[in-house]
Amino acid sequence: MESRRKVTVELPGELLRRAQRTTGAGITATIRLGLERLAADTAYEKLRQLQGKVALPIDLRELREDR
Repeated sequence: MESRRKVTVELPGELLRRAQRTTGAGITATIRLGLERLAADTAYEKLRQLQGKVALPIDLRELREDR
């Protein structure tokens, strides 16, 4: 089972309202989505830094012909 933590956070009201309008979700879901996106952005940035540095044994022509 995933561990959970209950936290108290002070947020600017307008920021929270804007975020909730964007997500269409409640406070908890909006904050959870924001944290998930922040974590994903970090992972994506690490992947972008690898661009051109990892050689994959894939023949693109062969993959395209498979269609």
